[in-house]
Amino acid sequence: MFQQFKNIDTAFKHIKLFSIFLLLANMVTLCFCIYKSYDIVNKAQNRVHILYNGKVLEAIASDRKTNLPVELRDHIRTFHEDFFTLVPDDKQIDATVTKALYLADGSAKSAYDNLKEAGYFNNLISGNINQQVNIDSIRLDLDTYPYGFTCYATEKLVRASSTVTRKLITKGKVSDLKTETDNNPHGFLIQGWEILQNNDEQEKKNTP
Repeated sequence: MFQQFKNIDTAFKHIKLFSIFLLLANMVTLCFCIYKSYDIVNKAQNRVHILYNGKVLEAIASDRKTNLPVELRDHIRTFHEDFFTLVPDDKQIDATVTKALYLADGSAKSAYDNLKEAGYFNNLISGNINQQVNIDSIRLDLDTYPYGFTCYATEKLVRASSTVTRKLITKGKVSDLKTETDNNPHGFLIQGWEILQNNDEQEKKNTP
């Protein structure tokens, strides 16, 4: 009789263990199904269909993080090109610098005001000087936020008689506004912008 109770107790333990295992297996299966469902929905949302010449083409929408370095560099490059590419015309200078100021905080406005008070823009106009800038490289620090950067560029001040080449180095940080506008299509904002170096390197006489 005791052997019979022992067999029943053993069978009950086996049934209990089997039930627990079955429950865990069902939970794992359920979690896997939920994960795959979200994954399928996410992939479906990233598919974009484009109508081109009467044909439906499928494209894949990539995550912004994938293109973050490219977008940051383009934002920084656009800011510097708008701020430093100048012609001897006060209205044109105001227009291009204003475009640049949409991409940065008050640090850029302060730099612009300092240059204006020092008569920098008046000297460009009176000397009939065209200022051009070429971005050589942009170093990014994506490990910290806001993202730090150092921009290396070459400036050319073109006069009728000569061309002066300058080495330009600036630094700052970029934050994500998470909102794009017509004046700021990437939705980034340059902060704490500083001009580290803007020195003449070479002067070349222009031949008539």
